[in-house]
Amino acid sequence: MSPAAATLAHPAQARRPTALAAPRTPGWDAAQRVLAVRLDNLGDLLMTTPALAALKAARPGRHLAVLTSASGAALAPHLPWVDEWLVQAPSWMPQGRDCDADDDQRLIERLRDGRYDAAVVFTVCTQSALPAALALRLGGVPLRLAHSRENPYGLLTDWVREPDTDWATVRHEVRRQLDLVAAVGCRSGDDRLRFTLRRADEAAIERRLATLPDQPLVLVQPGATAASRRWPAERFGALADALVRSRGATVVFAGSPDERPLVAEARAAMRCESLDWSGALSLGELAALIARADLLVGNNSGPAHLAAALGTPTVVLYALTNPQHTPWMAQAQVLSHPVDCRHCLRSVCPEGHHHCLTRVSVEQALQAALDLLPDDDHRAAAPMTEARSLA
Repeated sequence: MSPAAATLAHPAQARRPTALAAPRTPGWDAAQRVLAVRLDNLGDLLMTTPALAALKAARPGRHLAVLTSASGAALAPHLPWVDEWLVQAPSWMPQGRDCDADDDQRLIERLRDGRYDAAVVFTVCTQSALPAALALRLGGVPLRLAHSRENPYGLLTDWVREPDTDWATVRHEVRRQLDLVAAVGCRSGDDRLRFTLRRADEAAIERRLATLPDQPLVLVQPGATAASRRWPAERFGALADALVRSRGATVVFAGSPDERPLVAEARAAMRCESLDWSGALSLGELAALIARADLLVGNNSGPAHLAAALGTPTVVLYALTNPQHTPWMAQAQVLSHPVDCRHCLRSVCPEGHHHCLTRVSVEQALQAALDLLPDDDHRAAAPMTEARSLA
């Protein structure tokens, strides 16, 4: 059976009405110091940037703070319009399993010291916002907005009832967060992901690329945080080989230091030459490389969302663990194989077969890549600092 392939990705990217909510509490329009809470990973925070921008723009001179994880805080240099960053791994998040009550108490004290007028808790549809809402209430934040399945009573002043209860109609993650802030009057005419490239990072990548031939540049990212979201590494190698042979591509592998074994496995499956830059790039340099590439090929992970933000065509091998994180407003081919066990939400395939990914062949991925890869007559030669800094 052929894989499901989509250009411009998730059907739920279409604009939908804001979820039903009680009339908003007075005071949001005047709130000067606003805190956004997004405690999961970098990619999740990146998909929240359109909603953050709408929060920021809703009142002139508004102070926008972001409470996030260490992973999310890596975006700080690339979101210069965010005024303040707080980094925490509270007890109700996976990263905070080992923290104690004193750590949570210190967070509450930080919230109180911040004297925030309002806060928005951003969650995926399977998470509860109520632990964060309780911390905000104890921290003296008077206005508190979030999605919630349960009646939050006094924990939230502005409750948007959780509408994403059916995977068949679940909204894209970006749309979900845009709808949430729209419930308190924060809207933006620009729904694109935000990421600002820094000149120093661009210059570092230009130096790396200066000695390479003028051929299509393909960036391959075989890693993903969860094992269930990884297409077999050797297939990335076979795909890269095919792109070198068919289009004369220059292939660069990237990834975190922890992903070096995956990169090594992929390259071991190749007969053609490639470059291994895994573990050698900062986030900013990786983004600059993505912006410079003609094509990114990878799994559902942070780099795919960076490519969406930077306007780089992308082939995503998309595990069907959940449906709402496809590339947003992107030129993308999203490949997966239909399975009955879809939407399992598991980090390790519970069936052990990974059919939603393993039944996508190298030949199918190659065709998707060739459909997106520009020919020599249409390759862009514009400076890196032009419009590709934003999607």
